[in-house]
Amino acid sequence: MKKGLILLGLLASTVYAQDVSKYTPGLTEEGVVYYLPKTEIKVDVIAEKILYTPGELCQYANRYLKISDVSDKAEVHWEVKSIRVYAVGVADVNNAYTIKLKDKSAASQVELSKEGVIKAINTVAPEEPVYIIAPTPKAAKSIDPRSFLTEDILNSTSSAKMAELVAKEIYNIRDSRNSLTRGQADYMPKDGAALKIMLDNLSTQEKAMTELFTGVTTKETKEFNFAVAPEENIIDKVLFRMSSKLGVVNADDLSGNPVYISIKDLEVIPPADIEAKKKKKLEGVVYNVPGKALVSIFSSTKKFYNEELPITQFGEKEVLIDNLFNKKVNTRVIFNPYTGGISKIDKDM
Repeated sequence: MKKGLILLGLLASTVYAQDVSKYTPGLTEEGVVYYLPKTEIKVDVIAEKILYTPGELCQYANRYLKISDVSDKAEVHWEVKSIRVYAVGVADVNNAYTIKLKDKSAASQVELSKEGVIKAINTVAPEEPVYIIAPTPKAAKSIDPRSFLTEDILNSTSSAKMAELVAKEIYNIRDSRNSLTRGQADYMPKDGAALKIMLDNLSTQEKAMTELFTGVTTKETKEFNFAVAPEENIIDKVLFRMSSKLGVVNADDLSGNPVYISIKDLEVIPPADIEAKKKKKLEGVVYNVPGKALVSIFSSTKKFYNEELPITQFGEKEVLIDNLFNKKVNTRVIFNPYTGGISKIDKDM
């Protein structure tokens, strides 16, 4: 039997009634205790680190290869590549309820998550989709340009002479590649596959040698995770800071520029009558009716996210009345595991 499925009423001929009230977490002999979930906003930040390492011969790039604006200083730069925002449900330990067993109820089974959040009554909830983060592709290994240098180049007595000889080697490689592509080389490969191998090898050598002048730029991505559980409106709260030199840093680290989060209650559910709410007794299976909020994530120069999301804390609690689970009715209920609201309800008479 599926893990997390708790059967209430082991005797098929026995019928129970239920009463639901706030309860200390834990199973009892009377029934099953469950949590309602509350909403947590998850924020996954993908940041990219761009590292520039100057080439050994960078000062000669314009003289021999006519490449200008080549920096001779190492640089590190971070930037936000993407932000993913989504709502999840976490067990709300301040909202625990128990389904107590009494006569005349047909609530025969309750399914809980491993955290104790109610998922279904008299049926099995569908499997929740699992979000899998695609692994960050590994950067290609850099090739040591010196492995392509001739003995004369390596024995150069000055960097200027070395730059001159490397540049000549680069131009020779270009001439060889042009001869191959035009079919004018002294030794042409026998087939297309061999030709491709030769051209690829020449391109690799040219790239490695050219990087002695232009330098090497590498990129690396890293993921950072944040979570916010709103209890009320959040206005322009610093979620994290972004430093061009250090990347994503904590909200209190002033080395970075702030990235804010705002969560505004859209008030899709009318404000509760406080006095009536105090008098109202939750008798039945308690569930959530979530509200909605506009969630925005932004910096001073860019808006990363601006969408509506369900927020349980901005909603209300309601009950499924006892009559839905009497002897004559087989009611099946599936709850939303993220909000505690009802996803589906049907019954057999």
